[in-house]
Parts: sequence; structure tokens; C-alpha cells
Amino acid sequence: MPCEPDPLDTFVKDLRAMVVDNAPRLFAVVQEYGERVDGRIVAWGMAFDDHAEIVSCDRSMRTSAKAPEQALFLFRVPPHIRPHLVWVTPEVS
Repeated sequence: MPCEPDPLDTFVKDLRAMVVDNAPRLFAVVQEYGERVDGRIVAWGMAFDDHAEIVSCDRSMRTSAKAPEQALFLFRVPPHIRPHLVWVTPEVS
């Protein structure tokens, strides 16, 4: 007699698939000093389908934006500091 799949195992697999399919993309906001002289991470964010959530590393700012790029102006300090988005990509082993 074939072994029937455990309904709980099937449910857990379905939940994991849902999480993977709906996970936000992770990104960092980095500030570039001068022309590639130095840089630092100033914030982290999560990009969802319809908005982004951004939190500064020093916890002094938390904001939402329609898109990650729209929050970059908050981290621009003219004339020599420019913000950039760096997307976190999962490591494949």
C-alpha cells in the first residue's frame, strides 16, 4: 500500500512556497564619499511589490516610499556624498 503524504508536511511545504514567492527584496543604501574614495552602509530596506520600507543603521530614521529609489534623496549630502542602492543577492553554494 503506497504511503500517503502527511497533510501537515504538505501544508508546511505550501507555506514555505508562499513565503518564497512573496518575500521582499533586501537592499542597502550606501553612501559614496568623493569619487570612489570611501563608502559606508547607512540604511537597510525591504522592497515589496507596491512600496519599500527603509531603516537607517543608527535607527534615527524609518520611512516608507513608493520605490526604494525615492528614498535616496534622504541620504544625499551635496556635493561630495552620493547615495546608491545595493541589492542583496542570495549566495548560491
